[in-house]
Amino acid sequence: MSSDGLPERFDVVVHPVSELRGELRAQPSKNYTTRYLLAAALAQGETRVVGVATSEDAHALLRCLKDWGAGVELVGDDAVIRGFGASPRAGVTLNPGNAGAVARFLMGVAALTTGTTFVTDHPESLGRRPQGDLLAALERLGARVSSQDGRLPVSISGPVRGGVVEVAADKSSQYASALMFLAPLLPGGLELRLTGEIKSHAPLRQTLDTLAAFGVRATADGTAEGDLSRISIPGGQTYRPGRVLVPGDYPGSAAILTAAALLPGEVRLSNLREHDLQGEREAVAVLREMGADIVREGDALTVRGGRPLRAVTRDGDGFTDAVQALSAAAASAQGTTTWENVSTLRLKECDRISDTRRELERLGLSVTETGDSLSITGAPTVAGGVTADGHGDHRMIMLLTLLGLRAQAPVTITGAHHIRKSYPTFFRHLETLGARFEYVPTDTP
Repeated sequence: MSSDGLPERFDVVVHPVSELRGELRAQPSKNYTTRYLLAAALAQGETRVVGVATSEDAHALLRCLKDWGAGVELVGDDAVIRGFGASPRAGVTLNPGNAGAVARFLMGVAALTTGTTFVTDHPESLGRRPQGDLLAALERLGARVSSQDGRLPVSISGPVRGGVVEVAADKSSQYASALMFLAPLLPGGLELRLTGEIKSHAPLRQTLDTLAAFGVRATADGTAEGDLSRISIPGGQTYRPGRVLVPGDYPGSAAILTAAALLPGEVRLSNLREHDLQGEREAVAVLREMGADIVREGDALTVRGGRPLRAVTRDGDGFTDAVQALSAAAASAQGTTTWENVSTLRLKECDRISDTRRELERLGLSVTETGDSLSITGAPTVAGGVTADGHGDHRMIMLLTLLGLRAQAPVTITGAHHIRKSYPTFFRHLETLGARFEYVPTDTP
């Protein structure tokens, strides 16, 4: 058994339910947890990160930070980090597991070291994801880099110089964030020029917000107008240790809010700030536009479920990590919902456009795709009674679970243990609200 009381590896059988009802506190943000932990390690001194996520991504980052020489102590729900500042250990091999953002953030910081090697025990997932644009930017700054055609395993050695550097932003914002964490520790700092159509502005703002929380000065030209194409971070700075509080997680909460909207009942979800830089906060507005009854009171949202939903057409680039959860609402809505400008979904743990289409079709839904869009025609019922492939992807597992809750017969999802990547208590939280699952142990990774 794992620490959450579930089998180490398991498939899940999702049983249909008639309603969801109860109260939950949103789990801590995965994205802010990783950013705060890394910034804490880059500070000289002790930082308390209050209320950290318990996801596999967070554990992977803590493991890598310890390997680099940081002190890590878990105290209740907090993490106390004794940072290594600008001097992570040299000659270390880091394994970020299947955590793409963690791998990329650490690759940027690796330019402070000599001989850092990155490997993964998930070659079929993280091992296939491209890192070439970030590695090319590091090389332009003077780093020595070797890789398997821009993929893991990767070795990086500094030192690097500061100055002006271009980095592609049309596949992922994580390459730019990686360089932003590195920049203040370089004598000359960095003037970042983001090229291509910038994807996922919100995570870049979360990185800027994190730098500010640790006393690092940075400016982004035209931020008020949404232009993040030029980011300037002076060198010779230090990260300031202290105490930071992790906000609630909107990407995972989007799945809970969608489940609550789909089924009769009333669900209250707290710990979700109204003014928050997580792009997936927009999921609340999308659900409301679809017809969901959602009321905010402070940091809590109350959903009165079971209302008829209607289709929408939305640019999903700003809330990519909520697109799959919201696709469960689309599958129930009257009409055809289209998520536009979501090509980056193809570069996640699985191809979240084509693989999602195939799984929804397996469940009897009508779905079409283009290179950068996904369209789902809603249906009043989902037959169920099938086995769906979780594709080793936590967001896919969330989507399939939501569909199973309102199906006419149970739905089995393979590889459901991969939910731990971002939301280890997902199934337990839904059980608190009245959901019913069976956990079937497997030997499949």
